[in-house]
Amino acid sequence: MTDWMIWFAVACVLIILEMATGTFYLLMIAIGAAAGGLVALSGASGTWQCIIAAAIAAIATFALRRSRFGKLDNLDAARDPGVNLDIGQTLEVAEWRSAPGTTSTARVMYRGALWDIELASGGTAVAGQFRIQEVQGNRLIVINNNATGS
Repeated sequence: MTDWMIWFAVACVLIILEMATGTFYLLMIAIGAAAGGLVALSGASGTWQCIIAAAIAAIATFALRRSRFGKLDNLDAARDPGVNLDIGQTLEVAEWRSAPGTTSTARVMYRGALWDIELASGGTAVAGQFRIQEVQGNRLIVINNNATGS
């Protein structure tokens, strides 16, 4: 088997592994391996094949990392309505409890069970309708229904 065949076989294996894992990083390394195969086809020595393959793979990986596809989505599941369907729902609070220097809390019936709720910063502790803004464990963080904010 010639050098260029080995490089392209490695690239194919990396592409198959990339499909199994779902990351683009193995694809970038496969591009580097394919570049090594093209250099091997041109008749360059094994040293140059490895140098070009490594350089192209490194550049492609760096470019991927700088692109929007390489960035991690740092979504907070506690605030994401796509993860937790309670976010954005409304509930009725009849009475708030608060001590000086602490956040206001209450206990309300929501979805057939009693829940501890906490007033989000910027909210007003008055009886009325509130919108669920975040879920922290078994505690709902709410804000006034008419308040704007995420």
